[in-house]
Amino acid sequence: MAVSYMDFTAPSVQFTYDLDENPLFKKDEQNYINSLSINQLNTLGNVSLLDIFLSKSNVVEPHIHQNASELVYCMAGGAIVSLINPFTKKLLNFAIKPGEVANVPQGWWHYEMATEDNTHLLAIFDAPVPDAIFASDMLRLTPASVMAHTYCLNEAEYQEAIAPIKQTVVIGPPADCQRRDGAEKPPVQGQPAQPQPQALSEPFQGQPFASGFPVGYAYPNAWLQAQPAYSPYDVPRAYPGYYYPTPPGYGG
Repeated sequence: MAVSYMDFTAPSVQFTYDLDENPLFKKDEQNYINSLSINQLNTLGNVSLLDIFLSKSNVVEPHIHQNASELVYCMAGGAIVSLINPFTKKLLNFAIKPGEVANVPQGWWHYEMATEDNTHLLAIFDAPVPDAIFASDMLRLTPASVMAHTYCLNEAEYQEAIAPIKQTVVIGPPADCQRRDGAEKPPVQGQPAQPQPQALSEPFQGQPFASGFPVGYAYPNAWLQAQPAYSPYDVPRAYPGYYYPTPPGYGG
């Protein structure tokens, strides 16, 4: 509902707003986010939104909204909305296309990856101003000594691994991404990936990516329709005609 203290007769009352006037983050011309909250439109009340534009393989980095639930609506293109259920400790992945939504409860760890160029998402929140905690901030701001001690890691190796994270990422991979493992970064501007995926008659049912397997697969629509939620590390990533790079740490 609208804020109860609003004087709707006041000269300052606002009913319209151009989201282009309030950019939240811009990576490039194809990947950016505009925002709208009660700070821009004072009659909003307990609702806000992010207007998200992504090209293929770009990701709104893992994060939580500690003060709001999020409804992700796909307006154009396509995306996979991923979230971790804190009660079952399972990673859930939902592919959405235009006209479809995915809901993220308040405080749940989640991220969105575009599966097509020109993807347009609306993220709608039940809070006048949505707050967020991003993975890049937790990684770069937590002392390496604490992470190494807590998880029994080599401190020098951990510090080297996160050294490129200098600021909040928001949309990844960063524009200046240089993969340290020697692999090429995923295509972000619609360029064809190599090798091209081949359609398979049966989905691969084995263990996580093993050395020697191709890094991408395309699956029949019938199989995808039977998989409303799947873990990307349980089976090879699947989306009609979509090439998905091998997750870090797996062969291919």
